[in-house]
Parts: sequence; structure tokens; C-alpha cells
Amino acid sequence: MRSSMNISLPTPLKSWIEEQVALRGFSTASEFVRDLLRREQAAAAKARVEANLVEALDSGPTRPMDAKAWQRIRSEGIKLARRSK
Repeated sequence: MRSSMNISLPTPLKSWIEEQVALRGFSTASEFVRDLLRREQAAAAKARVEANLVEALDSGPTRPMDAKAWQRIRSEGIKLARRSK
């Protein structure tokens, strides 16, 4: 489902968007703006993953996984899977 959003742009920015639509083969300005927003979403998601990795690396020394830890992870995963059905 799509919904509409109207935005106001200064004339130079509107002209630039119209140029990009023509140069890059987009059908409409909306299509171009949606593409920009999707790229921004992807960049934000990548930044979150990288931040989580840095946090994990900074969280302290690593510990080897033992059978008990794997069993706990499996049990939690099974519980989550059952809840999502």
C-alpha cells in the first residue's frame, strides 16, 4: 500500500531532481526519491550492523562455547520459532 507525502523544495533542488530523473532513466521524481530513500535505509542498516559488531568486539574477551551454551541457544531459538507461528 502506498501513501502520499507532499514536500516543498527550493527551486534549485527541484531542478536538480528533475535533471537526475532524466539523466539516470527514472520515470518520475517520485521514483528517484524512493530510490534515494531506499539507499539511505540500506546505509543506516549497515551502520547499525557495524555499530553492533564494534560493540560486540568491545564487550570483553571471548569465551569458548560449550555444549551447555549451544543447548541454551537452541532452546531459545525453538521457543521463538514456536511463538512466531
